[in-house]
Amino acid sequence: MFDTKSVSMEWGGKTLTLETGRIARQADGAVLATLGETVVLCAVTAAKSVKEGQDFFPLTVHYQEKFFAAGRIPGGFFKRERGATEKETLTSRLIDRPVRPLFPEGFYNEINVIAHVLSYDGETEPDILALIAASAALTISGVPFMGPIGAARVGYVDGAYTLNPKQDEAAAGALDLIVAATGNAVMMVESEAKELTEEVMLGAVLFAHDEIKKVCNLIIDLAEKAAKDPWDVAASDTSAIKAEIKGLIGADVAKAYATTDKGTRREALEVARAKVKAHYADQDGQTAMTAIKLTKKIEADIVRGAILKDGKRIDGRRTNQVRQIESMVHLLPRAHGSALFTRGETQAICTTTLGTKDSEQMIDGLEGLSYSNFMLHYNFPPY
Repeated sequence: MFDTKSVSMEWGGKTLTLETGRIARQADGAVLATLGETVVLCAVTAAKSVKEGQDFFPLTVHYQEKFFAAGRIPGGFFKRERGATEKETLTSRLIDRPVRPLFPEGFYNEINVIAHVLSYDGETEPDILALIAASAALTISGVPFMGPIGAARVGYVDGAYTLNPKQDEAAAGALDLIVAATGNAVMMVESEAKELTEEVMLGAVLFAHDEIKKVCNLIIDLAEKAAKDPWDVAASDTSAIKAEIKGLIGADVAKAYATTDKGTRREALEVARAKVKAHYADQDGQTAMTAIKLTKKIEADIVRGAILKDGKRIDGRRTNQVRQIESMVHLLPRAHGSALFTRGETQAICTTTLGTKDSEQMIDGLEGLSYSNFMLHYNFPPY
């Protein structure tokens, strides 16, 4: 009944297994990834056509943890698990960041990537395993994914790197580093470190990449056994439209970005963009959307070219200059602590509130109950 294909290897002292063909067989690609006794199922579903008027890549990543994976019942009055937790949201972003750039330019088919933690052994963190499962599922699905990628967590204890340390080991050590990479290049680095040297940090990234190459090779082995036929995606040639747009507004954009005042520059750019919209107003909808996207690319090319040629940024600074910085404290009279930080035209108002142990946040997760005495809240209002 099941045509299962699986591959395995020893990785960090545990067995990493990737299996497909047993669960979620209607998905375009589905992989059951196991490391130790932590199990993550990732299923990929892709639309075969693009929605009319679509002008962006609608990739959606959902990472989900359920308490049954750790043999636990949620605490509190409501026992049914509801919306995504902060950790689930952050892990979804962790998966999205290295995956998204590996789709071809102009590919706008909708894709859903759903990673579901089915088992958690209390030792192996499921976030890295979920990213590996997502990469494997995309690789075998047939969608135009230029992977595979792998991921690894690195710790640093007593002068030695450790692969995929336990949560408490990573917290006690001097480093908690996450790396995502293809076999040839590093795609993403996230870290928490305690004043380590650049040499140690670089060594950790290289250590992770060496281990990730093994994972990429394992995914390739699975793909050789179970990959579906690749989609036939026609590459669109937009060079002629891009050249036409550059001739139309290239000089205007260059002049706008030579203006150091941000408000004046924004107005000049809006005039140039409106000129492009008017020029392609009589064209079909897809051509008009392509023109708008190419306009942004031309702007990026002009800005990058000016920096490389003249060594100047759009606000007039040279590459070795920083913006004017000003800091002040005691901004607010009743807050326990407050500060205003200004760097160029960017500002941050920061406040601190002190509390007693009774104010600690109780967190109910797969690992059990934990308490946090430091909470960081970030808001970015539209103004």
